[in-house]
Amino acid sequence: MSPAEQLQSAAKRLREELAGLRFGAPVTHIYQPLDYAWEPHAQYLEKYGNATKRVIFMGMNPGPFGMAQTGVPFGEIEAVRDWIGIEAPVGKPPVEHPKRPVDGFACTRSEVSGRRLWGLFAEKFGPAQNFFREHFVANYIPLLFLQADEKGCRNIAPDKLGAADSAALLAACDEHLRTVVEVLQPEWVIGVGKFAEGRAREALGPDGPKIGTVLHPSPASPAANRGWAPQATAQLEALGIWVRDRTGH
Repeated sequence: MSPAEQLQSAAKRLREELAGLRFGAPVTHIYQPLDYAWEPHAQYLEKYGNATKRVIFMGMNPGPFGMAQTGVPFGEIEAVRDWIGIEAPVGKPPVEHPKRPVDGFACTRSEVSGRRLWGLFAEKFGPAQNFFREHFVANYIPLLFLQADEKGCRNIAPDKLGAADSAALLAACDEHLRTVVEVLQPEWVIGVGKFAEGRAREALGPDGPKIGTVLHPSPASPAANRGWAPQATAQLEALGIWVRDRTGH
């Protein structure tokens, strides 16, 4: 199988393994974009997971207006459609909350994290093919967890799940990450945020690729709201992953 086919097979295997898991309170809804948004996700793997990479950026899990809509990690609509060059039909999760609808590429909300992440890559590399020549972006967990109650509907970060709920989840996602690394053979895995970095270290151990981190671009982070792109760029330059070019980029 080609690298892209191996990644697609691994993603299907992860999807099947996670389908049998159940999560207790406060989780009320779970969205699995590897299921209802499989077509754009498969296109992403086929188009950009077709060769080894020097760097894998790894996020934590889907955002409600990003990968939950498009099937692409950090998949802010405009970035996926207009820069990455992917658009495909998207279905619906089996149980959808009305305050977190899945509208696919018709979604009118913009995910700030994805806009910041892909915006930096577009600014530095120009066409998407330039970025993906050596880089790839993945998510550690493909599930979006929601808590719906009288206060509304909000995200639950995976690190807020109880130990009993998360053990099987983390074991399956660790194994999937090891498969992705085996296929793409990166020199670096960069956790986007501390949670992702920690999981990479746990899953890959000291004999795997080098591991680092960049600040998470979430608007919930006060630091990220003080100029995320230059901070992330400085972190990558300090690690020696990116080198400042003559234009200062």
